[in-house]
Amino acid sequence: MSSTQSDPAPDHPGKRDETLAFLFLAFVLFPILAILFVGGFGFVVWMQHLIVGPPGS
Repeated sequence: MSSTQSDPAPDHPGKRDETLAFLFLAFVLFPILAILFVGGFGFVVWMQHLIVGPPGS
């Protein structure tokens, strides 16, 4: 019994998948990366001040 119907699940993502990916990036991944970046930069500056001393000293 052969079927001539096309594949119901195409290889390209649908609009719903793209929307979910955008929401994940915009509200989960990018905020986490921003917090990690700012926190990491603050840590580097803090360690630099411990080793070299505060600016102007």
